[in-house]
Amino acid sequence: MHLVYPDMQLQVLPVTPFRQNCSLLWDEHTRHALVVDPGGDADFLMEVIRQRGLTVDAILLTHGHLDHAGGVAPLCRALAAEQGSAPEVIGPDKRDEFLLSSIVEQARHFGLPGLENATVDRYTQDGDRVELLGRSFLVSHIPGHTPGHVVFVDEKARFAFVGDTLFRGTIGRTDFPYGNGSLLISQLKEKLLPLGDDIVIMPGHGGSTSLGEERANNQFFRAG
Repeated sequence: MHLVYPDMQLQVLPVTPFRQNCSLLWDEHTRHALVVDPGGDADFLMEVIRQRGLTVDAILLTHGHLDHAGGVAPLCRALAAEQGSAPEVIGPDKRDEFLLSSIVEQARHFGLPGLENATVDRYTQDGDRVELLGRSFLVSHIPGHTPGHVVFVDEKARFAFVGDTLFRGTIGRTDFPYGNGSLLISQLKEKLLPLGDDIVIMPGHGGSTSLGEERANNQFFRAG
């Protein structure tokens, strides 16, 4: 998926056997960029970044699962060698630190090589603003899939990186020991849906959708 907005472009790059949507967002004029949820395949991501002629300023993480954060460390090393400095790694909420520090263990369970534990330079919390590429991203803490899951919303451009909280027609898994389905649904209704039906959401897997479409058609919002 490749979307063009005024002054910026967004390319969605599925990575790992989980086909997780890593997003690459860049400013058309400055060629500065950010990466959202680099779950793996760092060599592939670097190839795209080089082809586009981009300088990556930051990596945003929605949550700590291996398919969203397992490529952070190798991508940071490659970018540091290429750019002279590593990008800042931002998010999620600190309550996902236990997942970020156990990615190698998670990957071993699935038999996936090349994924590494991730560290962040700055955790986020509900209501924060992340200023990057001349844009302002609102941070909303939406637990339930993981305890520290956050979403990043560009209110001006009307899109959001929602990780594994919301998908077309469904919501994220909550059958983990730390999952909470009722909490996830309530937080989506309280914090995400009020942002407006025109908000385009970029989920962690599958195609994009909008809050209006999900408000009308998602089974978890229709019921009750």
